[in-house]
Amino acid sequence: MSTSRLTRREIREKALQALFQLKTNEELTPEEAIKQAVLSDSEEWNSEEDVEIQDYPYLVTLVHGVLDNQAAIDEAIQPYLKNWTVDRLAKADALIMQIAAYEMLLGDTEQVPQRVALNEAIEISKLYCDEQSSKFINGVLSNLIPKTENP
Repeated sequence: MSTSRLTRREIREKALQALFQLKTNEELTPEEAIKQAVLSDSEEWNSEEDVEIQDYPYLVTLVHGVLDNQAAIDEAIQPYLKNWTVDRLAKADALIMQIAAYEMLLGDTEQVPQRVALNEAIEISKLYCDEQSSKFINGVLSNLIPKTENP
């Protein structure tokens, strides 16, 4: 599997998988979690040794970006959770929002516009979360887009 065969959405899904693994298995390193996420649905790879994480730079950026900026991301999201805390959210919901918030607030918004990151989070939540999650995630993350950009 080469990175040219992974779409940006697939990379975001792999980031979600890697971050979920890290939240549930504290013994894993980010690099191991990334490799396992890449391997999760691949028939081409035989082992983790076959995966070179440098071939997945945006995946590495997302995983490390969320991990390295966890406090700032959660602080940005928290005011819009309305009687919730990030820790009380379903893990998948929280991680999807954290990935999108990283892209929206700390990523290269010329490469990934804020609205694209928001839309991707909504679409990924439809795959990995319950049906109410996409509405909730949209409601929270849409607040991170500057009001001057809202229609």
